[in-house]
Amino acid sequence: MALLLRPRPPAGRRVVGGVAGVVLLAGFGVVAVFSAMIIATEPAFDVTRRPGCVATLAAPEPPGSGEPGAGAVWSPTQRANAQAIVDTGRRMGAPARAQWIALATAMQEATLNNLSGGDRDSGGLFQQRPSQGWGTREQITDPEYAAEQFYAHLLALPGWESMPLTEAAQAVQRSAFPDAYAKWEQAAADLLAELGSTAPGDSVESLVCAPAGAGGEVPSAPGAAGAALAFAAEQLGKPYVWGATGPDTYDCSGLTMRAWQAAGVQIPRVSRDQATAGQQIPRGQAQPGDLVFWSSNGSVSGVHHVALYLGNDQIREAPTTGVPVRDRALNWQPGSYDETRVLPFVIRPGAST
Repeated sequence: MALLLRPRPPAGRRVVGGVAGVVLLAGFGVVAVFSAMIIATEPAFDVTRRPGCVATLAAPEPPGSGEPGAGAVWSPTQRANAQAIVDTGRRMGAPARAQWIALATAMQEATLNNLSGGDRDSGGLFQQRPSQGWGTREQITDPEYAAEQFYAHLLALPGWESMPLTEAAQAVQRSAFPDAYAKWEQAAADLLAELGSTAPGDSVESLVCAPAGAGGEVPSAPGAAGAALAFAAEQLGKPYVWGATGPDTYDCSGLTMRAWQAAGVQIPRVSRDQATAGQQIPRGQAQPGDLVFWSSNGSVSGVHHVALYLGNDQIREAPTTGVPVRDRALNWQPGSYDETRVLPFVIRPGAST
């Protein structure tokens, strides 16, 4: 199907040719909503996965309805919008990872539909707002223009390449639902592969798998901590289900509880209770197997997520709906979700308090 794009708006349009040409058009408080949906699977999609990778070459499934996960099926209109996003990224020199983030963002914001309206004065694939400096109504409902603006803001974001998809999207979008983008990771990767990404050096593994981070290989752990991490490694790739404690599905604290139970140490079921179930260690002294916590208010009372520390600033977690158990790097960029929400201490189960 041929992709037809409307003529570019002649006025107020700023074409960005690469990272060096990126210009931020909106200041503090910008609320942008992007709606484009892409899933990628190029011929080299069938890669050897390292532990914790989400990427898989999905087997054919019955037609879906544009929902996250394998088997999602997009209408010709949605696919055309996704193609516009990908083509714009290529023209701007944006790497495949940026295209993947753009697709997942558009999937969440508008399910790859070029909406004429939205919340307040939002519109288009990314639900951008004229009142916030994103362009005119005509411009933000031009898929190519809207994609350019998303890429411009993303590529200008320090450290975006090492951020988890949901954090990078949220840094641009400032959504009221910051974790919602994560559920589109696999769908966006699948669609991107179908549309084809020709950026040199890119692979599906590098897109969907969590960045390895500067720490390099994950060190081994002795004793009970090693047993806990070994159990959690066997759960990699299993689906996240809120309230689940295995053996086939897990939520964050269900995974950590079962991991340490397999090591002979009983800890509470809920993450907030786990934050007091062991020896409190300064975060800078964390060892493999320790529990890392995220809090909405900087204290135990606001704890809402927990993960197993792997060493070298990497974690093993059951993250959120639509994203299976995985390994990923912690993101310590100033202002990032990890940097602002991770508690300054970890808990070492089984140690004297």
